[in-house]
Amino acid sequence: MNELDLLSRLAVSLSIGLLVGLERGWQTREEESHLRAAGLRTFALTGLLGGTCGAVSAALSAPLVIGLGFLGFAVAFGAFHALEARATRNFSVTSVVAGLLTFLLGTYAIVGVIAVAAAGAVAMTLLLALRDPLHRWVQALSWTEIRAVLTLLAMTFLLLPILPDRTIDPWDVLNPARIWMLTIFIAALSFGGYVAIRAFGARLGILIASITGAMASSTATTLTLARLGRDRPQSAGLVSAGILIAGVVMAVRVAIVVGVIDAALLLSVAPELAVLAATLVTFAIVLLFRNRASEKTEIRLSNPLQLAAAIKMAAFIALILMASVLMRQVLGDSGILALAAVSGLTDVDAISISMAELASRSGSRDVAGQAVLIAVGVNTAVKAAMALGIGRPSVGIPVVVASALAVVAMAITAALL
Repeated sequence: MNELDLLSRLAVSLSIGLLVGLERGWQTREEESHLRAAGLRTFALTGLLGGTCGAVSAALSAPLVIGLGFLGFAVAFGAFHALEARATRNFSVTSVVAGLLTFLLGTYAIVGVIAVAAAGAVAMTLLLALRDPLHRWVQALSWTEIRAVLTLLAMTFLLLPILPDRTIDPWDVLNPARIWMLTIFIAALSFGGYVAIRAFGARLGILIASITGAMASSTATTLTLARLGRDRPQSAGLVSAGILIAGVVMAVRVAIVVGVIDAALLLSVAPELAVLAATLVTFAIVLLFRNRASEKTEIRLSNPLQLAAAIKMAAFIALILMASVLMRQVLGDSGILALAAVSGLTDVDAISISMAELASRSGSRDVAGQAVLIAVGVNTAVKAAMALGIGRPSVGIPVVVASALAVVAMAITAALL
């Protein structure tokens, strides 16, 4: 390690301490000076101390220096925080853990990968800064939700390692480990919307409810908003805009799912999905400008991180995967397209995953891309029909017009490309 490299690494160690110290100092900014065990300067020096120990250890080829330095720092830092806790009656151990981790990250910036040390510091600072939102979120969780998360985590880390990571069927399609991983991914993506609704509260503005609700289930969100439009005719324009926004989020979900599995397939369907989303967004903006009054709605969603729901999703993915292969063998590519149209009546996640898997395995991206777009188009039409059938005409007609134009624009884009 030359002098320039050592100096740059020590600068990173100091920066780690400054970053954490800035957050800790801001949190305790109202406390009286000299009554805090650690603030901006202390954490900055802690990062530099860790880096110095790492540099000395590397220079002397004596790893014991790091251990002794860390032990001495931990004792001193812990002792001062014990005195502070006794004086202020604040027995939180967060700052102690942050100090110890700052020392170790400062050391790792010298002896390890700088990017990893910096990433660790950013992650720690975010956790420290988000104390109040995280506490509110935990308080809002019910035991049923906690149990569902714990159960799914247990099934993921206990079941996934023992599932065979190979195909087990004669058609070389069903890989239990991969299907389960994809199921967890979809459940986690849906859980993001569920958590957002729980964090923002039961009653949300229509636009926020549309976005967060559609992250979990665009169909359930459309159903809720259509009923709202039926009961509150004065909010018809806002409700229509919310349903269109939910359709945009659905298209984004499809892009994320496809891109995670097969990036090349995403590139082939991205222009069509972008045209669909842009058309829906344009109509939503027009409706919003014509209806500027605020409105609240309540979105009720079941927890997507339930073991039964995860198993059903895995079974559905496996069924679609198997059906796509069998339909292609019997009917050719037209069989896959027909399956996509039927699947799009209820859900787009399973068919999107299946087509991405098909494309990544066999390279059939043309038919896979067509199937994804057909499923998205059918699903968009179904939501428009729900808006018209469940909501009032003042809600459904704008959604039907916007959805029809969006699907046509998507089809024209696909034909031109």
